[in-house]
Amino acid sequence: MNKVLIIGGHGKIALLLAPLLKAAGMDVTAVIRNAAHIDDVAETGATPVVHDVASSSPAELAELFAGQDAIVWSAGAGGGSQERTYAVDRDAAIASMDAAVAAGVQRYVMVSYLGAGSDHGVPPENSFFAYAEAKAAADAHLRSAGALAWTILAPGALTMDAPTGLIDPTPAPQRDGSDAGSTSRANVALVAAAVLQRPDTIMRTIDFSDGDVAIEQALNP
Repeated sequence: MNKVLIIGGHGKIALLLAPLLKAAGMDVTAVIRNAAHIDDVAETGATPVVHDVASSSPAELAELFAGQDAIVWSAGAGGGSQERTYAVDRDAAIASMDAAVAAGVQRYVMVSYLGAGSDHGVPPENSFFAYAEAKAAADAHLRSAGALAWTILAPGALTMDAPTGLIDPTPAPQRDGSDAGSTSRANVALVAAAVLQRPDTIMRTIDFSDGDVAIEQALNP
């Protein structure tokens, strides 16, 4: 794994992930929508590329992805309108998967959330509903993309706590839904960096929150 492209390169997880990948000897490209974020991304060691994935066709994205070994989706609408949520978290994500296949990219890592799926249980009147629906559709599309060696990361509620390198890999169905566990973005970045170097995480959904199991151990099948 030499060349990795992060979509959502100015997001909090992406800004923590890029230096980890650089330290592992990878060539990192970070795709951002706002040119004002170029310097922030460059400070991580990644090469910033300004490109609006939400307004791009799969063919345009395939051109952007050419030559990459892996794609990490860490973008999100950030709680905007339902229309924006579906456009980014569902439609653009799915287009990026199709583009990755067209470009010959082998590896794809999706940052999702703990409990994502068609049975997410979020009622339509809840403000989280559009995001839950969008993620369910995107994750399902990725699982059906046979040409991609995919991994879906499903962390609990995100925090800005310091990294510990310790997680709880209990699957979502085995958790108490009222207390699924929080997850530091720094630990999400550590898990993302780890799965990119572990073939045994391919074709797996990794449910996790902060816990007391070392990441390398927790990722064992």
